[in-house]
Amino acid sequence: MLLWIMGFSALGSVGAVGCAALFLFFPESIRKVLIPCLISYATGTLLGAAFLGMLPNALLQAPAVSVMATVLAGMVGFFVLEKLVIWRHSHDAEGQVDDRAASLILIGDAFHNFVDGVLIAAAFLTSVPLGITTAFAVIAHEIPQEVGDFAILLDSGYCRGKALLMNGLSSITTLPGAMIAYYWLAETREATPYILAIAAASFIYIATADLIPMLHRQANAIASLRQLVLLLAGIGTIAGFHFG
Repeated sequence: MLLWIMGFSALGSVGAVGCAALFLFFPESIRKVLIPCLISYATGTLLGAAFLGMLPNALLQAPAVSVMATVLAGMVGFFVLEKLVIWRHSHDAEGQVDDRAASLILIGDAFHNFVDGVLIAAAFLTSVPLGITTAFAVIAHEIPQEVGDFAILLDSGYCRGKALLMNGLSSITTLPGAMIAYYWLAETREATPYILAIAAASFIYIATADLIPMLHRQANAIASLRQLVLLLAGIGTIAGFHFG
């Protein structure tokens, strides 16, 4: 089980950074088409993983009121964290924008990837299919995020090699997160449903607060239809793992 967890954690972190780095070699015109498509698909995988995988499994292991209260608390917590990040970005805009913004991105990514490792471990300790779908959803939403992070680092004066190195270093925190969670949750299995509830809150919040607003920037009929099809494809991919 530990090999499954560490393997998919590495794939969800370093693999996502590698895929995102490939986008740097595409012309900007192509990136503008591909990134919204990937965001649409990622939105579907996040919602599918939360509602079809994490929450049903959490509700099987703990009282519904406790699980849903944890989801609600998690979403409020992510809202507060995001407000703090936005405030810090606004504050940095008054001073050394480039260095501070780049540092904030890297530190935030390191923490985010550590948490992803914990979520992947908790999912695998519940079931292998849930672990795979969770890791898949992490990969799907990490790629467009990492593309954006690369853009910020390059705009901050980093060369491509340094941007790739620093993003890679921040991404490997997924592995200690997964390792710590594996040994901790092995001793305290009663915490697993609540970790799954927090994971579901994270996925729902990212999908609804961050990704869907990006999709609404393209309002024409063709783009909207493409987004819907890809979003449903993302949900269908997760459903296929669980019910196929």
